[in-house]
Amino acid sequence: MSDCLFCGIINKEIPAEIVYEDDDVIAFKDIKPVASTHVLIVPKKHIPTLIDVDDNMLIGKIHRIAVELAEKNNIASSGFRIVCNCNRHGGQEVFHLHFHLIGGRVMNWPPG
Repeated sequence: MSDCLFCGIINKEIPAEIVYEDDDVIAFKDIKPVASTHVLIVPKKHIPTLIDVDDNMLIGKIHRIAVELAEKNNIASSGFRIVCNCNRHGGQEVFHLHFHLIGGRVMNWPPG
């Protein structure tokens, strides 16, 4: 999609601090982090929301990558959170499926 922020990052038209990339997935640091580790994990295929996912293997791969990045950032043993906001009331701002990997601080439940 030509007007999608994350597609622009995937296509290298918009700069980002990329921490992981393969043929299917890209991960980069969030520009407004809420913790010392805050990475966005994004499928390269444009999928607007979690509701639109039709590839379970891709979701499994994204979760495996999240664990690898948690280990790489030394937050696996202390704990981390994976968040996927869906649609406006769910807090989704960019309508390209993405998962937030957040860690490096204590997180409360429910979130604020």
